[in-house]
Amino acid sequence: MQLQALIFDVDGTLADTERDGHRVAFNAAFREYGLDWEWDVALYGQLLAVTGGKERMKYYVESFRPDYTPPADFNDLVVELHRAKTRHYTDMLQQGGIPLRPGVKRLIQEARDAGLRLAIATTTTPENVTALLKYSMADDAADWFEVIAAGDIIPAKKPAPDIYVWAMQQMGLPAEACFAFEDSENGIRSSLGAGLKTLVTINDYTQNHDFSGAAAVVSDMGETGAAPQIISGSLHGEPYVNLAAIRAWHAAQ
Repeated sequence: MQLQALIFDVDGTLADTERDGHRVAFNAAFREYGLDWEWDVALYGQLLAVTGGKERMKYYVESFRPDYTPPADFNDLVVELHRAKTRHYTDMLQQGGIPLRPGVKRLIQEARDAGLRLAIATTTTPENVTALLKYSMADDAADWFEVIAAGDIIPAKKPAPDIYVWAMQQMGLPAEACFAFEDSENGIRSSLGAGLKTLVTINDYTQNHDFSGAAAVVSDMGETGAAPQIISGSLHGEPYVNLAAIRAWHAAQ
């Protein structure tokens, strides 16, 4: 079936948001609420095994803070903390602190020019997605995406395939007509579970993950004069990740 749509994960895929974005914003929220929680780079790498910010905070308390006694309204506190974290994260985006990864803007523009449909499938909040697109790409960039499947719109988060399935349902497309972009093991388990061929662009936190089943694994999407490192698979003779390479991966059996 002909390729009709590209579906992108956000955190770690469109931008290196985790280490220097979300982690920093979480810590700012914890300080704001008078908590002595501090997520350093190494600890946050462990916490990323859990998808979803609210779920990550609960996992942290359960697994790393046996000394902390959750209050009776702990679930409400987690929601408030997550809201504060989103505010701090958005402030960072507005200040230009989180640039897109190499090749992302180029590829999205190429896809738009070719008339492909675009979608987002992520566990991060819709506010985080629209802020990243606005401040890192263009004021109207969120409108370039036909569907933004984000946050708690689906109860079962990655590695469950549900968020991808929901996005494709909204577009009225089968998996055979789409291609996905991910950066983590949980992410590719989600996309493959939804039947999607998937390209992986690794980052510092995910370079040792299991990407079995990926169409290819690369360091990034690359730019003119700055080819990506190929970790597995092939660029099919292309200088970087472009629509010709994606169409070749999509057509491969």
